[in-house]
Amino acid sequence: MASLSIQEIKRLRQIGHSLNPVVMIGSQGLTENVIEETLRALNDHELIKVKVVGEDREVRSQVIETLAQQSQSHVVQKIGKIVLLYKKSAQQNQKLSNLVRFAHLSN
Repeated sequence: MASLSIQEIKRLRQIGHSLNPVVMIGSQGLTENVIEETLRALNDHELIKVKVVGEDREVRSQVIETLAQQSQSHVVQKIGKIVLLYKKSAQQNQKLSNLVRFAHLSN
């Protein structure tokens, strides 16, 4: 997995600012269903926000790292309990991709 350039990260953060979390990781932690939903959301939207509840920072950080590895995505930004994940889709859906929908923000 190639790393993102500084320009790409800035652009993704800019787009991510206007997104709402589409995946929530609750008290059950990182389940198979959460991973499947994350993969589906990344495939459709390419850039998503995930909310991880829990008070322990170390546990949240570990959950985020595991989710990124399992979904083969990049952690673009972590702020508190919210993480921004990016994974380039093999075939971009023009109607669902947040990169296409919010392209006007990165100009």
